[in-house]
Amino acid sequence: MSDSRLERLADVIVGYSAGVKPGELVLVEGTINVEPLLNELYRATLRAGANPITRVSLEVSEYLLTEGSDEQIEWVNPARREDVEQPDVRIVIEGAANTKSLSAIDPTRQALVERSRAELRDRYLERALSGELRWVLSAYPTNAGAQDAEMSLAEYEEFIYGAAFLDDGDPVARWRAFSEQLHRVVDFLSTKEELRIVTEGTDLTVAVGGRTWIPADGHENFPDGEVFTAPHETSAEGEIRFTYPAVFRGRQVDDVRLRFHEGEVVEATAARGQSFLEEMIGVDDGARRLGELAFGLNDAISTFTRNILFDEKLGGTMHLALGTAYPECGGTNRSALHWDMICDLRSGSEVYADGELVYRDGRFLDV
Repeated sequence: MSDSRLERLADVIVGYSAGVKPGELVLVEGTINVEPLLNELYRATLRAGANPITRVSLEVSEYLLTEGSDEQIEWVNPARREDVEQPDVRIVIEGAANTKSLSAIDPTRQALVERSRAELRDRYLERALSGELRWVLSAYPTNAGAQDAEMSLAEYEEFIYGAAFLDDGDPVARWRAFSEQLHRVVDFLSTKEELRIVTEGTDLTVAVGGRTWIPADGHENFPDGEVFTAPHETSAEGEIRFTYPAVFRGRQVDDVRLRFHEGEVVEATAARGQSFLEEMIGVDDGARRLGELAFGLNDAISTFTRNILFDEKLGGTMHLALGTAYPECGGTNRSALHWDMICDLRSGSEVYADGELVYRDGRFLDV
């Protein structure tokens, strides 16, 4: 991605997504692979009159999980606690050099990581919910990301550029118009008590009445484009087959099928990655229940990339997350896990709200 595009991306993230104000403390974080974008974000934060600090890290998780003891894996760096408690804004940029570096790790050790970071994750969500902390997650194009998406690096750059509406003459105006569209969907869904999703291999009913739907319009993820809520914890009934591979912590699990009863996963199968799937949903009691239900509405994202930042916004899809719920949705499920899994609804699908057909083949009807 050229320097001019990076500068434009940084300006939109700092000005629109994060809404950085003069005098604020802004943490800019990423690995050494994403340094060019970190530099531009640092400069954009200065132009906004705020005080940037950086955390630039090495990709060393593989060493910790293969060579570290259980005690070392469970240890939480106290600097990470400061990074959660101190900033007004946290901007994180993803861009792995090798997205498969953890593929051979024992799933039990990855589960240990998730459990040991749960308290810190909960505190992060608490500060975000209270308004003390604003955060933005975005991505930088690397060869590893491009390979996962089955694109050249140049194609992947164009993909990210388009997904973020940065090719528009006024991307902020475009995001504001898209935000209005998302709010209309939220207003509609907020009046519904129950949703039933039906497509090949899927017939699942969840209760959502009284829960808060949120329009994801580029202020926490960038690019963005979904509406999400937290289903009632004991409501999920039926089965779902996820169209796309479920990718989590560098591991890919294919053809995941879940069956729910009284809100809990009672059967979970996968064509590949069964042991990892079982280990993750066994992390704690909350890992077998739903923390999120969402619809992807960004039509500029039309290709599965194996990067959840983009894939969960893919236009014409829905996704569920096993594990912890976002408190702002009214969900009470808590877990060390939050694993998004995506189902393509663009062909042969129907969604019913309170018994009425409201969505077909990837589109809401009359919304």
